[in-house]
Amino acid sequence: MDSALPQRMAALLRTCSIELSPRDALAGEALRDLFDLGTTVFVNFPPSVRYPDVTAACVRLRRAGFEPVPHVVARRLESYADAVEFLRRLTEQADVSQILLLGGDTPRPAGVFDSALSLLSTGAIERHAIKAVAFAGYPEGHPQIAAGALQAALAVKLEVARRRGLAVSLVTQFGFDAAPILRWIPAQRAAGVACPIRVGLAGPATVATLAKYAVRCGIGASLRALTHGHAAIARILTESDPGALIETLVAGEDPNAPIDALHLFCFDGVRRTAEWRTGFLSRGAGEVRRG
Repeated sequence: MDSALPQRMAALLRTCSIELSPRDALAGEALRDLFDLGTTVFVNFPPSVRYPDVTAACVRLRRAGFEPVPHVVARRLESYADAVEFLRRLTEQADVSQILLLGGDTPRPAGVFDSALSLLSTGAIERHAIKAVAFAGYPEGHPQIAAGALQAALAVKLEVARRRGLAVSLVTQFGFDAAPILRWIPAQRAAGVACPIRVGLAGPATVATLAKYAVRCGIGASLRALTHGHAAIARILTESDPGALIETLVAGEDPNAPIDALHLFCFDGVRRTAEWRTGFLSRGAGEVRRG
């Protein structure tokens, strides 16, 4: 291994963000033993919860000393009034200054918003003291949206957000295959997308958990590689350890379009993810990868 790779891998992991469910985020105080204070914690918005649950989780995280970034899923909000109330609670109660704005994959919107852009265009986000908005990135494409339409929609969202004075960034879906990610980041830079990009990775989890979320998120290239017996993919899944994937990403990153940051999806294993990360940082990248 190139001697510079372990240091680069450790640097990315040291500053990574994490993603939790509202249920896990409610145990904000317990996270102090697992992650550094000030860590950016994204709180997802699954179909089984409502926006007050996301708000409550963000409040607990803020009080515990973390930086909460809630998912705001436009198609799950039943009205403009709900959107305003959600944003008001997030900023007033949890001092949230950044959100991850998503359209959502529900077949029918619950209310007036059919996309992230439709909510962004109302101006409600910046009126509630939100300073920054992250959008989803799809290195392996979206299962329901053609690549050209997806890129065009991203360009419009970034432009509208900037016009409204919002800082922007991207957070990618998680994957098990480095190749689509390594192609996608330079392609975004070539397309004029200059904002920070967080690369999503699955933290340690059982094979069943990883497969369930992979199918749900439509990660086609990774699943096809797995089906065809790709050794690196099989190893990552068997070991439930993203270390090998991080090494491949860092070894192959374009120096003109490097990875800005990592984002770990904890799924059902917050403690397992934290312990793996701590071990990686304390024992060195090369040793953790081999063991």
